[in-house]
Amino acid sequence: MAILGLRTAIYKVGDIKKAADWYTKAFEVAPYFEEDGYVGFNVAGYELGLQPESIPTTDKAESVINYWGVEDIRGRYQHFLDLGATEHEPPTNVGGALEVATVKDPWGNILGLIYNPDFKL
Repeated sequence: MAILGLRTAIYKVGDIKKAADWYTKAFEVAPYFEEDGYVGFNVAGYELGLQPESIPTTDKAESVINYWGVEDIRGRYQHFLDLGATEHEPPTNVGGALEVATVKDPWGNILGLIYNPDFKL
């Protein structure tokens, strides 16, 4: 197989040290790699990466969204909001049991959350 699957979702941030702290709290996992140019987290076997922006901005494109699987979408959505994320799209049923939601982190990145009991690795 030529494509091995998703490996890393990277978010650009204006302050990598503050972002590393925020993402540690948001995802409840400490980084496994932390340098000035990159911070990496292992989130249930998937890589979440942070990179510093050369020109910090909170005006980010909305063309691609990574969705992180959750079991309690409303609880996780509120957790992110409690940590300082802002509302983007509230939890919404999109068919069957499937629900999605998005928030913006303090650096303007869109974080997707998805509850999908039918998806299996």
